[in-house]
Formats: sequence, structure tokens, C-alpha cells
Amino acid sequence: MKIGRQDQRTSAISTSNPETIVVRGRDLAGELIGSIGFTEHFWLLLTGSLPSPAQLRVLDATLVAIAEHGLVPSVQAARMTLAAAPEALQGAVAAGILGCGSVVLGASEAAGRLFAEIQARAATANSLREAALAVLREYRSAKRAIPGYGHPLHKGRDPRALRLFAVAAQTQTSGRHAEIAGIVEQLLPEVVGRPLALNVSGAIPAVLLDAGYPLQALKGVPLLARTAGLVAHLLEEQQRPIGFVMSHAAGQAIAYDGDVPAGFVPDQDD
Repeated sequence: MKIGRQDQRTSAISTSNPETIVVRGRDLAGELIGSIGFTEHFWLLLTGSLPSPAQLRVLDATLVAIAEHGLVPSVQAARMTLAAAPEALQGAVAAGILGCGSVVLGASEAAGRLFAEIQARAATANSLREAALAVLREYRSAKRAIPGYGHPLHKGRDPRALRLFAVAAQTQTSGRHAEIAGIVEQLLPEVVGRPLALNVSGAIPAVLLDAGYPLQALKGVPLLARTAGLVAHLLEEQQRPIGFVMSHAAGQAIAYDGDVPAGFVPDQDD
């Protein structure tokens, strides 16, 4: 059964014959392997063109910024999965990625869509500030979180966000989306009643969109970056396992408050 329109039955990403593998119009073996870096190849795969030096530096910076974030839920899920199934590295990586959503790994995409919505609204508003205020008030009215702002640890300034904006300034790619990100930060005390600093999830779409990165592929950046971090954690899990330590710690941290049979005595280790 056909679901939706499928009139265009072609792909422009790759093809091959017995002698040549073609990726985005280029000879993979003859032009790309050993000649470009992986970040360049990623941009080429997405857009069909190689990035400029400025675009390459900005994308590289965002990938480096979020590849590693400690023992966050996605890492714990991956390490405990590998502990339970040590033969399934791919399953452990998948376990760490499957939780990508509005709280973990998905905030960059949500913030990018917020900035794009403000950019679109500005076409009919008197100013960018007016457009931002209108969109933010709509978010609050709908009880939607403002993505890309606030951090449980970096209360003042997220050092990663500061560095990404510095890279954008150095590469002269900083533009409209960075301006929108700053305006939103200025307006948040008025809209939500307290200041919230731009975090790395807000900085990433601001600098990437200004550099020409496609909005629809924003979530791919944290996914790609965090996959690298997960593989590092899973190698360490094989060498210095802590998956079952984390599992045991969770059991100790969470108390049982349900019904018990008559005469049941809790284990003293609980």
C-alpha cells in the first residue's frame, strides 16, 4: 500500500558501477577518501556541496561541543545495555540514542525551529524584537517550554555557548539567527519572569543556521556528536565496567513504597 505521494522515485546521494562509487557527484575513492575530513563529508552528504572553510569550522565546533557530557541518562542506558548484552555494541549505541527527545539531544532542533519561527514572523512585524516577543508569548500561552535557555549547572553563562558564538564571530558567519538568540535571551525575564541564559542547545542552531546548515537536519548534529561519545563510553565499559554498578546504585537510590505481603521484612541492603 502506498502511503502519501511518491511521484519522485530517485535519490541524488550515491550510485556506483563495478569501477566507481559516486557520492554526491564525486568519485569516492578518487576524490574524497584521504582528501577530505569526516565533517566535510557529512556536510557534503547533507547538502550536495563541500563546506566553505568557515562552515567547516562552525560545524566542527558544534560537534566537539556536545560529543561528551558525562554519565547522562543516554550514556547510562548505553553502558547498562552493554553490560547486559556485551556482544551487542550496536544495540548499546542504539539504546543511548533512542531517548533523543525534547529534554535530551532534541533541544537544539526545537530551539532552531523557534528561531526560524521568529525569523518568519519578522516579515510581518515592526521589528525583530516585536516578532520574538509575540512568538515567546504564544509559547507561554500554550505552556510550551522555551528551548535552548537555562541550565542546571551553568546558571550564568554556558561556556560552550560563549565559545560557539566566538567561533561564529571569528569565521564571520554570525548573523540573523544569532541576533534572534540574543533578543530571546533579553526578553525572557519579561516573558517567563526570570532570566535564563542561552545554553549550548540554543547556541548550536544559532551558529549553524547562520552558517547555512539545513534546519531540517539540526537534530542530526547532536545525534552524530553523541554517537561518538557513546562509542568511547562503551569501549571504556568493556575495559572498566560500571554498568552493573550504576544498576545497583539505582536500586539503592529508589525506595519501594508499594504494598507488601503480611510479614514481609525488607532486605537491609535496600
